[in-house]
Amino acid sequence: MEIVRYPHPALRWKSQPLTEINSTLRTTVRQMFDLMYESRGIGLAANQVAIPFRFFVVNVTSDPELKDEEHVFINPEITRRKGNEEGEEGCLSLPEVYGQVRRAEEIVVDAFDLDGRQFEMTLSGLPARVIQHETDHLDGVLFLDRMSDVARRELSDQITDFEAMFQRQQESGEYPSDERLKQNLRELQANGL
Repeated sequence: MEIVRYPHPALRWKSQPLTEINSTLRTTVRQMFDLMYESRGIGLAANQVAIPFRFFVVNVTSDPELKDEEHVFINPEITRRKGNEEGEEGCLSLPEVYGQVRRAEEIVVDAFDLDGRQFEMTLSGLPARVIQHETDHLDGVLFLDRMSDVARRELSDQITDFEAMFQRQQESGEYPSDERLKQNLRELQANGL
């Protein structure tokens, strides 16, 4: 398992709801937390590791010792948004790229945990921003898409570098073609996790 980088097709994939919680999912979630900590992240969505299902992991402290801060959101839905504020965001799929993004200041999110229990959380500040960012991932939306045109243009050289690097990796055979990667995602969705 690895964190895929922009412009991998999984990052633009609209994820499918999970219908089963099993040992494979639990193992995948643990691996995602480990990858997230390794990369010093605070959230990681399934499609960032090329898994086309609706779940993500979060620990806003980024501290692997603080297990009680680890949260898994399965089939999350943001049901309420209030206010708005601008803040800096980055993404593990676009390392070293940062930009200002306007988000709701407070949200209510409904989701399921790894035991299949439904829960609701009211969040504000950084936790609310992280949940919105990761939920966007599940819909194939990147934080770049939420930035102003001017701010996005300022990052165009970095974005072009990511695209060129990915193309070189495909040409060298390190990654399959976009069509093959999309086929892999379709097969995974059809067969389940």
